[in-house]
Amino acid sequence: MSQLILPSVLVTTDWLHQQYHHENLILLDASWHMPNVNRDGKLEWANERLPGAVFFDFDRVICDHNSDLPHMMPSEIVFQQSAQILGINQDSVIVVYDSLGIFSSPRVWWMFKTMGFDNIAVLDGGLPAWKAAGFAIESGSKSKAIIPGDFIAHYQSGLICAADAVLSATSNSEQTIIDARSSERFLGQLAEPRAGVRSGHMPNAKNLPVADILQDLKMKNAYQLALIFEAIAPKKQRVIFSCGSGVTACILVLGATLAGYKDLSVYDGSWSEWGSRDDLPVVK
Repeated sequence: MSQLILPSVLVTTDWLHQQYHHENLILLDASWHMPNVNRDGKLEWANERLPGAVFFDFDRVICDHNSDLPHMMPSEIVFQQSAQILGINQDSVIVVYDSLGIFSSPRVWWMFKTMGFDNIAVLDGGLPAWKAAGFAIESGSKSKAIIPGDFIAHYQSGLICAADAVLSATSNSEQTIIDARSSERFLGQLAEPRAGVRSGHMPNAKNLPVADILQDLKMKNAYQLALIFEAIAPKKQRVIFSCGSGVTACILVLGATLAGYKDLSVYDGSWSEWGSRDDLPVVK
């Protein structure tokens, strides 16, 4: 069988449908929902998924269990072992999707990038677009046994940053911090959904709500994305992305990548950490 090559970091349902039976293709369902909506991504995966897709639980399983913050990046070895258990190999080609279109799937895309694996793309429009195209859906318990893979993780420290790096960036004109939360949360006009977390934003941070780069549950085109991002930050700058807990920030990373940006990082703790620490400055 010929080699499977991803056309972009974002693939269409038509492309995926054409490549569906390639032996190296791995489908990951990365559905996750905010705690206050009372939905469970794994239960929904069991009821309705792309045929053959395995569930990637970055919230409860493949995360740092020693952190009090939600779904923080796991260690290199934990990620490697978890990926192997899911049957992922070094020569795998991964397409990740979620049940909301483009919401939590970019988080898993960026996790793999952070672990040195580039052969992964996000499905544009996710499960809703797949269903709208009339393609097959699978449900029920999976019966096919997964053969462990040989995936090897190589942690890329520059793609994830901690609070001290973000604090330094707040006074560095060569770096831009972009916050993916809604404008109401960014301005401190709306209380944070997590208890004990202050309202507001980091000094000198820019606001780009994720809804501004999406249209009909899909990503806007590269030209539109370039106009949006270039109005906020020059391409030559290092850009740090933040959000509520490190998930929707990755949507902006995906958009910036499509727009041609290269030097990108995600603040893993995001506002869940920043807003809960009294030693970090907050602007309203």
